[in-house]
Amino acid sequence: MGIPGTVNQVSPLKKPFSGNVIAPPKFSRSASSLTPKPWTGDNVFRTDNNSNPLLPLQDRNRMYDTLNMHSLENSLIDIMRAEHDPLKGRLSYPHPGTDNLLMLNGRSSLFPIDDGLLDDGHSDQVGVLNSPTCYPAHQNGERIERFSRKVFVGGLPPDIDEDEITASFRRFGPLVVDWPHKAESKSYFPPKGYAFLLFQEESSVQALIDACLEEDGKLYLCVSSPTIKDKPVQIRPWNLSDSDFVMDGSQPLDPRKTIFVGGVPRPLRAVELAMIMDRLYGGVCYAGIDTDPELKYPKGAGRVAFSNQQSYIAAISARFVQLQHGDIDKRVEVKPYVLDDQMCDECQGARCGGKFAPFFCANVTCLQYY
Repeated sequence: MGIPGTVNQVSPLKKPFSGNVIAPPKFSRSASSLTPKPWTGDNVFRTDNNSNPLLPLQDRNRMYDTLNMHSLENSLIDIMRAEHDPLKGRLSYPHPGTDNLLMLNGRSSLFPIDDGLLDDGHSDQVGVLNSPTCYPAHQNGERIERFSRKVFVGGLPPDIDEDEITASFRRFGPLVVDWPHKAESKSYFPPKGYAFLLFQEESSVQALIDACLEEDGKLYLCVSSPTIKDKPVQIRPWNLSDSDFVMDGSQPLDPRKTIFVGGVPRPLRAVELAMIMDRLYGGVCYAGIDTDPELKYPKGAGRVAFSNQQSYIAAISARFVQLQHGDIDKRVEVKPYVLDDQMCDECQGARCGGKFAPFFCANVTCLQYY
């Protein structure tokens, strides 16, 4: 992470609030966000005996039937805007004669990406054109949230502990300090020099941003530890409008031409993901970054919808893609975006009582629901 060599001391900030440190129970930590749960161990793609990819089971907890209530385009928008739960399933064992089939148990193949995978990268806070989540500052007299309440802070002094981090930022409002594996490690010091600030109010994030210094498109705030005074640390908020980007609004969105991208660096915005995939394969009409439902912070995964079958096939055939943008250079996984509300492609529900297809064949020559 690049830290500027010389940063002037931050101008005087607002008077600190009194008694505005809240207890951690107000922000109950999800075990899934703190504990790595790789669904395939060391092998990201498991295959059958014929080297065909098998996709993981998924969490089936959706309470609606989008295809009966909406058009296909609206269905995909609902799916992409829906909040995702952590993956709870596991790989199914293929039955004889069904080596390529995936037993469906959810709406998409998502990874419980751990925060430890977060790496330094591009953090420009630029408004996204044509984004469906660009909100005005006020609506009907109510203030509209623009940022996630979870904020990344990097480049912390090595000897700063949780209480000192809290004291450095509590002037902006009640918060909890967190970092990956904090619960089980029982450490008072962020092990890798970065932490997450979980604010109770979104307005606290905006106040924090206003207090920062900007250099080369990045935000910094001076923080002190017992041995280091006024060290500039990077503040990286997440703008909610960066979660979605419509590249070509004239094209219908087809779930069967949509890919899942796993291991997306958290600083990467939807517009950047769209541009990268369009440069590689062409035909991108939408890109989205998956965020957690409570804090609306990136989970480390995304989706890209294509306008044509050729681009879609080219993307999933690659299986892995090198994302390169600014400071970001990371190899990520690409696979079909699998739905659980699709009819059987063989009988269109005629021989199965109208039930949704329980299997999906991930072979690029098939890609059918059964």
